[in-house]
Amino acid sequence: MDSGKVALVTGAAAGIGRAICLRLARDGVAIGALDLNGEGAERTAAEVRAAGGRAIGLAADVSDRSRVQAAVDRLRRELGPVLIVVNNAGMTGFVPFMELTEDTWDRMLAVNLRSAFTVTQVVMPDMLAAKWGRIIMISSSSAQSGAANMAHYSASKGGMIALTRTLAQEFGEHGITANTIPPRFVHNTEMSLASFERPEMQAKFQAMIDAGPIRRHGEPEDIAGAAAWLASDEAGYVTGQVIGVNGGRYI
Repeated sequence: MDSGKVALVTGAAAGIGRAICLRLARDGVAIGALDLNGEGAERTAAEVRAAGGRAIGLAADVSDRSRVQAAVDRLRRELGPVLIVVNNAGMTGFVPFMELTEDTWDRMLAVNLRSAFTVTQVVMPDMLAAKWGRIIMISSSSAQSGAANMAHYSASKGGMIALTRTLAQEFGEHGITANTIPPRFVHNTEMSLASFERPEMQAKFQAMIDAGPIRRHGEPEDIAGAAAWLASDEAGYVTGQVIGVNGGRYI
């Protein structure tokens, strides 16, 4: 059944973002697939359309407010007001703390954290007008555990969790919920490849998976299923929560 709602999903060209676009579309949500890789975003949108859904691909650097605003303006014109936003776009990196520069720190926070602020602020008027909205942040288990050589990444994702809880407090009275999913060990994404294909991690990878109750890596569709529920009316009484889709790694 067509939900009649429109979602903006960032980082939508591949991996978790692509999976979320396809899953939300199954529920009748129209999709704005946004990515720095405009061709990849359009490929995801084309997949949605091929399956009978409505979608457009949008190219933008999420750290650039003017480009985000232009993309959202186009989405509103073509598909309607944005009532669901999934802040999934992000970057990763591995730098020993004492070698971390301010420029590297600032770029990480701009892409991972400031973008979540910017994108959410740009779409918020639509949610306020509708008195209904869903904000979903894709953070990281690194924010919960910390991660050596990833101070900038872990801090940016921890900021997303704090931002989620703050938005939940501020906008709950308007029918808007905010929740975050911190994935762990999700296979077939650019970030997972960057993390676990490193020689020093390959030997540890299976042992890290075996430390959890569900002894497999996650798939993008695992995250997408949780996001679809959080975006639904069924999750209307759930806000400010950290929904751990991690195979039980944190209990």
